[in-house]
Amino acid sequence: MEAVQFVSAASAFEKVDFQKLQNGSDIRGVAVAGVEGEPVSLTERVAEAIAAAFAAWLCDRKKSDGSRPLRVSIGHDSRISAQTLQDAVSRGLAGAGFDVIQYGLASTPAMFNSTLTEDEDVFCPVDGSIMITASHLPYNRNGLKFFTNAGGLGKADIKDILERAAIIYDNFSNDALKESELAVSAAVRKADYMNIYTANLVEAVRRAAGNIEKPLEGFHIVVDAGNGAGGFFMGKVLEPLGAVTSGSQFLEPDGLFPNHIPNPEDKAAMRALTQAVLENKADLGIIFDTDVDRSAAVDSSGREFNRNRLIALMSAIVLEEHPGTTIVTDSVTSDGLTAFIENKLGGKHHRFKRGYKNVIDEAIRLNFVGEESHLAIETSGHGALKENHWLDDGAYLMVKVLNKLASARVSGSGCGSKVLTDMVDGLEEAEVAVELRLKIDQNHADLKGGSFRDYGEAVLKHLENMITSDSKLNRAPVNYEGVRVSGHGGWFLLRLSLHDPVLPLNIEAPSLEEAVKLGLAVLAAVKEFAALDTSALDKFVQGL
Repeated sequence: MEAVQFVSAASAFEKVDFQKLQNGSDIRGVAVAGVEGEPVSLTERVAEAIAAAFAAWLCDRKKSDGSRPLRVSIGHDSRISAQTLQDAVSRGLAGAGFDVIQYGLASTPAMFNSTLTEDEDVFCPVDGSIMITASHLPYNRNGLKFFTNAGGLGKADIKDILERAAIIYDNFSNDALKESELAVSAAVRKADYMNIYTANLVEAVRRAAGNIEKPLEGFHIVVDAGNGAGGFFMGKVLEPLGAVTSGSQFLEPDGLFPNHIPNPEDKAAMRALTQAVLENKADLGIIFDTDVDRSAAVDSSGREFNRNRLIALMSAIVLEEHPGTTIVTDSVTSDGLTAFIENKLGGKHHRFKRGYKNVIDEAIRLNFVGEESHLAIETSGHGALKENHWLDDGAYLMVKVLNKLASARVSGSGCGSKVLTDMVDGLEEAEVAVELRLKIDQNHADLKGGSFRDYGEAVLKHLENMITSDSKLNRAPVNYEGVRVSGHGGWFLLRLSLHDPVLPLNIEAPSLEEAVKLGLAVLAAVKEFAALDTSALDKFVQGL
């Protein structure tokens, strides 16, 4: 009977376009049925094929010394499809002859760290690592992130793996699938790696405070994990350091995310954290995204350390340690942040492209060519430090903040989150900051059968040409993405989305009147592109 069920499952395979699962340097798809118009694309067999492809990719780069098979660790966030996909990924790896180390609920940064840790009790270091997550996306989505000890895989690596996976999937046989089922029981081991990872975070704070056992004693810090994987930070990091954590919320993993989206960029999520800080009269609030590679904070008065303010805070901390260093950010950071980093802190602001991997890779490149950089950070909350292997680790980012709190009190230079708030004093913040999404209709005749990317580039080129004739507008002399223009006391950036047929438009200005003037300049330049939906911009300039 079991064999019949297995054959039935195998024969039910459908054709899959594996390349559509690529999302930059990640893999993402629909893993749970039930949402209209969103058929499942990341099935168990698809995940098994991708894992087998990663094994083949890894074999090409790492050779076993013969003492043991290559081994890969697997972790997951709180999504309801996590266990099913973990089992499928385990089968794919075991069928390829790998040892499989399951960590269960874990964070993305911890999975990378498992490739570096030397501790045979938890089977480390592993040769590769897979995190099952789709970050802050809805409950029905899931995905995969991959690591070796060199860091996270890039876009070209993911493309390679998906091409291999497509071939493996098409050649699946019932016998091969049955063999991978049998191989799992012998290949899988379980380990509690999160204890190792969190102990290192605790040690980092103690070390920064002069090896005091409880450097956060007396501090009241609340954590909002959004029912993702970040609940560990309260009990395994803050409490051993002596912090009071009452009022922390949504720590229990729940893949339906019943309270709010676990996303530091989400306004409702930040409001929930702010409310918890104020109601509990806490010194600080900390929030994580689902898989803990992003974070943000709120001070005791309810002011957010998010987006430009978080970058300003981290820049201030890093520039104290590394005077004059270059801070690499994404393209939508403000002119006020540039002035703060360069004029107030004495650093250099290198504004690059959107995409956390782009920002991190650019910081690595700068160091390689002789320009010192110690921080790469996106407005989304992805922040990576040179001292931490260029890993975007939301928990480590908050540890740097805690280090500052603890060391300031020990040195007598301040106490409470006012230490942090004072560090961003002087940051000019725009009164109006909006992002509008101008969609490209791919079915419009204006595209003439071409790609949305070519059409979007044509829009940008036309805007660039139009700007040169307006004396009140100045194009940024150095710019790596889209068209960035200053004028009317503010700035705008129109760029092409990394993955979607959309031109996001960011506008920041000291007043709504000035922001509307910038919006009108863009509208006048793009109005002749009939396939571009400017309705969001139309409403903005009309004040609706």
